[in-house]
Amino acid sequence: MNNWQPHVTVAVIVEREGKFLMVEEEILNSHVDVYNQPAGHVEKGETLIEAAKREALEETGFDVEPIALLGLYTYTPQKAPDTTYYRVCFIANAIHHYERPLDEGIIRAVWLTLDELISSERARSPLVIQCIKDYLRGQSFPLSAIYEHPTPQ
Repeated sequence: MNNWQPHVTVAVIVEREGKFLMVEEEILNSHVDVYNQPAGHVEKGETLIEAAKREALEETGFDVEPIALLGLYTYTPQKAPDTTYYRVCFIANAIHHYERPLDEGIIRAVWLTLDELISSERARSPLVIQCIKDYLRGQSFPLSAIYEHPTPQ
């Protein structure tokens, strides 16, 4: 029997003056706090861009506008070899910040440099650091590289 579980997730890279918008979050029921980009699962009926905007707002209070596709990433944790995460990461601009409650499990939104993130040794997965490195290398693809067929209503 195959128990493999794919998970489609989105994330956004938002940079301001050399710092990146991150979320400090608790890994579910672990009492371990980690840093991640604003990220999460795509919900039924959402486009990838809609999911990225929603996750950023729910986790940070920032409205963001994706301006480019950073890349597609996969990650299978050693501790969960039957789970693979497919991350679609966007480059986005922060448009507006709202004072609002953040998602459950989110401790706070925080701006960190890549060096601060690396030295904390608290990146949620290797993808968190890899996405920032790719961004800093100038990797970028047009949003038109994504075709999303309209969802039937």
